[in-house]
Amino acid sequence: MTDLSTPPQGGRSAARRGANGSTAEGGARVPAQGGRAAARKAAKKGRKKALRIIAWTTAGVVGVVAAFAGYEYWKLNGNISSGDLHAAGALGLKEKVDPFGRSPINILVMGTDSRAGANCKLGGDCSDKGQRADVEMVVHISADRSNATVMSIPRDLVTELPSCAGGGSGMINSALDKGDGCQVNAVEKLTNIPIDHYVKVSFEGVVSMSNAIGGVPVCVDANVYDPMSHLKLKQGHHVLKGVAALEFVRTRHGFSDGGDVGRTSTQHMFLASMLDQMKSSGTLTNPAKVLDLADAATKALTVDKGLDSITKLISLAGNIDKVPSSRITFATMQTGQDPTDSNRLVIGPGATELFQSIANDAPLTKGKPAAATGAKPSATATTAAVSPASVAVEVENGTSPAVDHRAGAIKDALVAKGFTQATSASGSTADRTSLTYPAGKADQAALVAKALGVPSSAVRQGSGSKLVLLVGNDWRSGVVFPGSGVAPGATANTKAALANTGSQTAADTKGCAHVSTFRTIPTGPRTGITPTQAYARHPEVPNSAP
Repeated sequence: MTDLSTPPQGGRSAARRGANGSTAEGGARVPAQGGRAAARKAAKKGRKKALRIIAWTTAGVVGVVAAFAGYEYWKLNGNISSGDLHAAGALGLKEKVDPFGRSPINILVMGTDSRAGANCKLGGDCSDKGQRADVEMVVHISADRSNATVMSIPRDLVTELPSCAGGGSGMINSALDKGDGCQVNAVEKLTNIPIDHYVKVSFEGVVSMSNAIGGVPVCVDANVYDPMSHLKLKQGHHVLKGVAALEFVRTRHGFSDGGDVGRTSTQHMFLASMLDQMKSSGTLTNPAKVLDLADAATKALTVDKGLDSITKLISLAGNIDKVPSSRITFATMQTGQDPTDSNRLVIGPGATELFQSIANDAPLTKGKPAAATGAKPSATATTAAVSPASVAVEVENGTSPAVDHRAGAIKDALVAKGFTQATSASGSTADRTSLTYPAGKADQAALVAKALGVPSSAVRQGSGSKLVLLVGNDWRSGVVFPGSGVAPGATANTKAALANTGSQTAADTKGCAHVSTFRTIPTGPRTGITPTQAYARHPEVPNSAP
């Protein structure tokens, strides 16, 4: 019989021993081969292997992302076409830096009417007629990045052309047929504004970029149809994409008085809405949308060699993005009717003041700007936020041998420019002129320096409690610092600069484009109808947008 009180050989104890090890004398457990120690060792080895797999996988993902980013960077750079900024015979104009060494940026934006490639179908004419600048806008970004001005130059303007375009009198936009740099020369000759960069956009570019941002919202205050540009819209609000966007910015017979000046105002409205759309739709914060926009933009643009990489374009966009919409002023330069040709324009009263304001970096937008960027650490505000009448500055005569009434003469010049709190006094002898300011008054110092042409190298924060201009031996005559280029008594006449320019800010996006009430749509050699009448007469033509 089997003794049931004793586990048979190979029973539970054996099973336990097989699993956990054998039992030695005294009941001590002896680890069996492949026991817990081996299990821990195996587990540790497994964790290391898993970490290696994770590390290699992560490295692989990073490598793929880096390769993709590198490819996209290479592709976008490859999209960009570039050319020389100027043609032969350029004026050699230079930007004027502010007292903190910062420089404004001026970009000439050109819309070409070239029918090359896919543009011929979009332009409705595939004949080879060269190219003209149907759109010309000087985009000025202030040195402190607190404000910007976008000034349109009507294509119908007749002016003196540069030598690269043959010289003589002609339409301003004709210089583009001699090259991008020649058109830059023509604008500099007209305005005396130094151009730092140019950007040229084709018909196809307007189409692709409007698609990339999902369309541009616009409004028209009446039904409009312009058979020349093919724009047809019902009264009210619309979102324009692709060809519809191109039709809107090209039409000249549909809006205002049916002329080129009316077209520039409509273009300003379109650009303001486009900027607002990019910000409100999250285009600039959505990687996929940014990529689409960058791809469309780089394919559509021709730029000068100073902007011939995606990093340079991003840097320029960053400078523009610093300016709030409420401080971007759109304006069309003042023009008058050419007395010899009813289809042409000439420079009008106020244009010179507008050109000078831009060249001298004078803000044309009212209101307090954002804090200065890129200034010295002590500069916490901008010159645009300060009124000359609020600045208390003491002018001291440091010339030796002393020039009589030196401080008084410069003080009087400051008072004439609105610095009514300026005073004069004698000072310690100085070989070089200096403008020192107390903490928190950098903006006031910048305003004084700009008014007198004092160089940025002479402006610094001091330990005193007041703003002091010490006139040294390097400035023994005159009321403007030697070689500064500032005209004695010159001030920014904002009222004159903006008179009759149809100015608005980029924040003005609520209004509607004013459809022309004139008979701007020709129906015969001497007859015509209004754009609204043309809309009613052609129900068979589909609307450009819902």
